[in-house]
Amino acid sequence: MLSGAASTSSPAPSDGDGADRTSVTPRPRLRFAPAPTGLPHLGTARTALFNWLYARHCGGEMVLRIEDTNAELATPAHIEQILEMLEWLGLDFDGDPVFQSERASLYDAAIERWLDSGQAYLDEGAVRFSVPDEGVTAFDDVVRGRVEFPNASIEDFVVKRSDGSATFFVANAVDDLELGITHVCRGEDLLNTTPRVVLLRAALGATDVPTFAHLPLIVNKQRKKLSKRRDDVSLTSYRDQGVLPEAMVNYLALLGWGPPDDVEVRPLAEIVELFDLADVNAAPAMFDMDKLTAVNGEYLRALDDAGFAAAIEPWVHDRPWGAGLDRAALSKVAPLIRERTRLLSDAPDRIAFLFAEPEIDDAAWDAALAPPAGDILDRALDDFSRVEWTADSLHACLRSIGEQFGLKLGKAQAPVRVAITGRAVGPPLFESLELLGRDTALGRLDAARQRLRRTGSPAGQSGNSAGSS
Repeated sequence: MLSGAASTSSPAPSDGDGADRTSVTPRPRLRFAPAPTGLPHLGTARTALFNWLYARHCGGEMVLRIEDTNAELATPAHIEQILEMLEWLGLDFDGDPVFQSERASLYDAAIERWLDSGQAYLDEGAVRFSVPDEGVTAFDDVVRGRVEFPNASIEDFVVKRSDGSATFFVANAVDDLELGITHVCRGEDLLNTTPRVVLLRAALGATDVPTFAHLPLIVNKQRKKLSKRRDDVSLTSYRDQGVLPEAMVNYLALLGWGPPDDVEVRPLAEIVELFDLADVNAAPAMFDMDKLTAVNGEYLRALDDAGFAAAIEPWVHDRPWGAGLDRAALSKVAPLIRERTRLLSDAPDRIAFLFAEPEIDDAAWDAALAPPAGDILDRALDDFSRVEWTADSLHACLRSIGEQFGLKLGKAQAPVRVAITGRAVGPPLFESLELLGRDTALGRLDAARQRLRRTGSPAGQSGNSAGSS
């Protein structure tokens, strides 16, 4: 009976029969083994990352193994999406991808071996593995410690379906042996399948098992397991919202692991250096969109003007007013919005007023254009036409105008901001005015003044503003 104790050393690659090909312990060899049956999600990406981090940390290898034995669900499009995910995240793998659909002969040979030895039997056209009635199947998990399953609780299980295809358990046991996998790092949801794979390895003659690391569940803020039915779990969705791949990798690394010095946002090379599967926490890891966007914001702030312009360019070019903008123009506006941008998809709305006529927000207009807003606009039109057109000069000019009406700068600039940007909040006003240019800015101030005269003051007050000059 297999004891199931995990070896602390790495097993050597075998020919599928459990026999070592060499006495030299190889370097760690991990595998990322996704099933191409849907869009890559956060859990898939986290599993890929943790395998990659540990392999690179140890100077080992990560194999990409595509578990595409389910012909009904596995499609070339889904395989391509997996490859695109890895490329976007910057996670390379060693060697060519391994496709389980091309390895059926290995699985069939293993099943025949079990049938010949009496360890498997036919059952209504399918083949079942015979689980011992007594004893336990156990293994060590670097995240969860010693894990034991009484054999009496494990039913005989199918290893070959009636359609002739091998099951998930067979493919895993055979491939991990044949590929020389030393560490199996995967989600906690697969923990209960592990004793079956361990039993099959033993039936193939293996005397050890890989080092297992079952990663914690990823949960939402309600502490419920992330579900594609109620949560946004698609990695593509976050890419399309404007999360940088570097930020996503950094944040995913924190879902179950934390650096010993508690510095969470750091270069990938440092994460690789510090990462160890032994430091992974068994408790569920909460996915927090606010924290992800905060991490993304830090990465955006670290970009220089040209880098930030390049990052927002695809989102800007999707807008009618942005189709013809070059990167040089975007580099000029980068300092205005970089500090407060958390998602790249937010950038176009924040700079649209610089390149197209703004749409005036009615609520912002009503709040900002109450008296003495009309007189402030009049004075700004006059003084702005003569002042040196720099952010500092415009700032000093509007501050002086506000003082004449007994207003602090924040109140004095409110009607000017709405007239220029259409909104009550936005990028720094005076730097925006400088970029916008004198003629365009004065035109918008005049348009706002004419609108106010046509419609009367907000809040039901008619006529011009009540302030004095």
